[in-house]
Amino acid sequence: MHILIGGASGLIGRALVASLHSRGDRVTRLVRRPPTGPDEVRWLDGAPLDPSVVASADVVVGLGGASIGRLPWTRGYRSQLLWSRITPTRTMARAIESLPAAERPLFVSASATGYYGSRPGAQLTEAMSPGESFLASLCVEWENAARIAGDRVALLRTAPIVHPDGVLRPLMTLTRFGVSGPLGSGTQAWPWISLDDEVAAILHVIDNGITGPVNLSGPTRATANDLGFALAVRMNRPYLLRAPAAALRAVLGRPFADGVLLGDAHVVPEVLTTSGFAFRHNTVEEAVADAVAA
Repeated sequence: MHILIGGASGLIGRALVASLHSRGDRVTRLVRRPPTGPDEVRWLDGAPLDPSVVASADVVVGLGGASIGRLPWTRGYRSQLLWSRITPTRTMARAIESLPAAERPLFVSASATGYYGSRPGAQLTEAMSPGESFLASLCVEWENAARIAGDRVALLRTAPIVHPDGVLRPLMTLTRFGVSGPLGSGTQAWPWISLDDEVAAILHVIDNGITGPVNLSGPTRATANDLGFALAVRMNRPYLLRAPAAALRAVLGRPFADGVLLGDAHVVPEVLTTSGFAFRHNTVEEAVADAVAA
């Protein structure tokens, strides 16, 4: 297949491109600099994306966006979080929309498990309504931008990636210095997925032509403590120092603390499992062990 990708330089994008190449697919990257080869097309330069670029593709994949983990979440940075997701997504979706319906490629567009907000005690399948947090509102707008492309749209509600360049990056620093421990109670459910399963799930969506929302999250429930303790064990460091919820809110700001660290969201990958997807990493402990050298 011919796959057109926006956001190919990020953590997920690089791994996805490598997997696509390894199985013989042709990849064209959308880049925000002068192209360096025939497999690159410049975009987001003030002009609409040429519909002929997407017409040549079997699948268009939209990834990326400014980092959720960067602090502080000032008013200006929250605007950047929105712009960096919605503008590229809308640009791709409008180019696809301009094609005759029969010629439109499948649009596989990133979203996030933040769509659901914090819902203690609930099992969050793709049928659930959005939450009320800033991240939930961001995801709703992100997905609405993707839906401009028409009916053949898959919405990848991706969990934090268990990888040293993903959700583990700040946790590994704290753990290395022996100052990790429960965040708030630590019993809040944290959605998660390994990088291998993230990429394999995207390929599964592409190969099976799946549309609509798809939760890209691990198959078993994990708490913040489960992830933090597994990392501490892997790094042979203690997991003792609790960070009270009030302190996290005071230092990091309530929107980030409540939306990212203290939120409780048991996200269930129902669409993946019912469509026959097999996870390589079934628990967060397996994902941490694979991602972090002992």
